[in-house]
This record gives sequence, structure tokens and C-alpha cells, in this order.
Amino acid sequence: MNGDEAVNENDAMKPEELAAARALAVELGAWAIEQTRTHPVTTVTTKADPADLVTDLDRSIEQYVREQVRLRFPGHAFVGEEFGGEAVPGRPTWYLDPVDGTTNLANGIPWTAFSLALAIDDRPLVGVVADPWHDALFDAVAGEGARCNGEPLTLRSGGSLTGGVVGSELAGHRAWTGLRELAQSLSTAFCTLRVMGSGTLTLLGPAASRGVGGLVHRFSPVDHLAAVLIAHEAGAAVLGHDGRPTLFPETGGILVAAPEVAAELFALWKDARDQAALV
Repeated sequence: MNGDEAVNENDAMKPEELAAARALAVELGAWAIEQTRTHPVTTVTTKADPADLVTDLDRSIEQYVREQVRLRFPGHAFVGEEFGGEAVPGRPTWYLDPVDGTTNLANGIPWTAFSLALAIDDRPLVGVVADPWHDALFDAVAGEGARCNGEPLTLRSGGSLTGGVVGSELAGHRAWTGLRELAQSLSTAFCTLRVMGSGTLTLLGPAASRGVGGLVHRFSPVDHLAAVLIAHEAGAAVLGHDGRPTLFPETGGILVAAPEVAAELFALWKDARDQAALV
């Protein structure tokens, strides 16, 4: 499904229900900013490996958001980073990462995000990203544009890889296959690669005027869907690993970029993956 199709199919939810979902998501994003900035981390444990961290704040934020969604939309499904869940075909499903960038949070690095999205199947409808450390609250509804702190958000025109910044993220704490090759290709193009520790903020980057592009090697709606919808609604190009427009790829990674550089950046990404596959 391409981006245009995704933004024109909101009729599965009534307009008043969609408006209420956006209002709730924005309310929860604002609440998450306050929680993240004012509640110190007291407990850090691990999940899949010693580098896969989770804090008491991750869990407490997710528990509260789940409760609020269940109270106001009891028929909706919910998938969260910390407590799981499953999407239900044809049913509105919420996707939450309470703290995207937990390793940053646990290590005192102020670069994290709250990510909350609502979708039906592969059609994103609402997205909210809260950036606690810049007091920035981004939101979008499919087909209705994006906002930052309530003001319309539109991608700046222009942009070039030369002298620009492109973001990416690790695969956990390891480099994904092709990352080293991409870094080399970008340096040859006089473009700087940044790996800052939040896939949400990386994909939001172009819409937030933070670099010309961002990409991740594997798309996850929990981590990335809200940022992808907001960037798309702000005017960014969004491409899957095959180069086709998409907001919810079934497999592979996803790329968000200023339209002027999207094709060039995708070509470098694909070439990096192809080079790495030959090693």
C-alpha cells in the first residue's frame, strides 16, 4: 500500500472517534513529557541481553497509557513495547513505545521520545511523538497534516546530502548489515551520519528540521509508525526497503527524507546493503 492510499482510508472510524483518539494521544504525549522530565529513573533491568535495558519509567508510562486507552476505547487493541499485545485485523490498534531510547535515558543522555500511534491493519490514522527534552509535541492525523505544539508543521523546502546530516540506528547495540558501507558512502557524498539512539526521533528528523533524512534497518510500528505518519503528513518522502512509498512496510526497513534527496539517499542505502551482502 502506498502513502496516498494510507491517508485516504479513515472511513473505518467515525470522524468524532478519530478526533477523540487524536485528543487522547496528544493528552498522553503531554503527560509523558512531564513524567519523563520530572520522575528520576530508580530501577534499570535488562531484557533480551545485557545491553537491552528497561527502566521503571518505561513500565509505569506504558501501564498508565494502556489504562487510559482501555477506559476510553475499550474495543481497541493495544501493542506495547514492555507488555506486548497483538494487533487485531480490522480493529483499531494502538502501538506504544513509552521511552524510545531507553539506553540513553538510563545513561543520562537527554535524547528519548514517547511514540504512540493508532492504525487499522496497515493504515496509520493517528500519530503522536513527544520529545521531552525539547518540550516538543508532534502529532498528525492521516490526511489532515501534522503539527508541532499545536502549530502546523511543514517540511522546509530544499535540502541536499552535501553538507547535510542523515540519521540511522543500531540493531540493538550492534551495527546492522550495511551500516558501515552506508557511513562510507555518505562520507564520500560529504554527508554526515548520526546514530543517536532513538529510532523515533531519527525518522521524525526531517519533519523536525533535524537533518535531511533518516532510516532504520527494520521497521517496527511500536517504535516508528507515529514518526513515519507525522513526517509523511509534514511532506517528507517515505520509502520501504524496496524503494516504494509506504507507511507500514511488512518487512525490511524504512527511509524518511526530504523529497529532494530521497532517491539519492535510497540509492546509497540499497548499494550499502548490496555491498555488505557480498562480503
